[in-house]
Amino acid sequence: MPILKLYKLYLSPEKEFVKKLKNILGFVPGNVTLYKMAFRHRSVAKVLKNGSRSSNERLEFLGDAVLGSVIAELLFKHYPYKEEGFLTEMRSKIVNRANLNQLAKKIGFDKLIQFDQRSVSIQTKHNSMLGDAFEAIVGAIYMDKGYNFTKEFLLRRIVKPHIDIHTLELTETNFKSKLIEWCQRHGKDVTFELVQNGEGESAKLFTISAIVDGEKHGTGRDYNKKNAEKLAAEKACEALSI
Repeated sequence: MPILKLYKLYLSPEKEFVKKLKNILGFVPGNVTLYKMAFRHRSVAKVLKNGSRSSNERLEFLGDAVLGSVIAELLFKHYPYKEEGFLTEMRSKIVNRANLNQLAKKIGFDKLIQFDQRSVSIQTKHNSMLGDAFEAIVGAIYMDKGYNFTKEFLLRRIVKPHIDIHTLELTETNFKSKLIEWCQRHGKDVTFELVQNGEGESAKLFTISAIVDGEKHGTGRDYNKKNAEKLAAEKACEALSI
């Protein structure tokens, strides 16, 4: 093992954190600061000299894009004859917040997240915090090791042992009913509105927005109106941490 890795594991001030990470991720991190940031919830964000707040939100943004790209390529190759709508739905089943929350807990990320227990509700922790940290870790790995390493990590350590694509294909999640039921419980109005397509777009393409209390929370597009509503509802559920 290289000297730098030995130092991080056994001699550095961060050795306990690095050991836990290695046990969970299967490798020794290069830039430890990135991984510590990935587990820092905004409730305990550090205030930097320039006045900005340092939490895992930027890494979460990056990790979301990287994760989506890896899963999109996986599905594209796995289903060579399926249409775009099917691939989009399958990707959503894998990367939706509820599934990422479960993956993060199963892997052990919940033991490393830093957050203010006084200001963060149990519901918030279960609804979004774990999944947010999962995406942030993906972002940290990408910044530390690059895209190819991150892709291999996701496929080997996450997808292969934890995600059954065939089972997900057969699983039907009714996000529209889920959104409507949530709105009823919380006394909110929800509607699905057809949006006029932009210039040059096919008239056969349906664009639907999920509107909750007058505010747009998700938009879906498909050549089937019901599928467009389902996609809009799913994005709204994710935006509202349902």
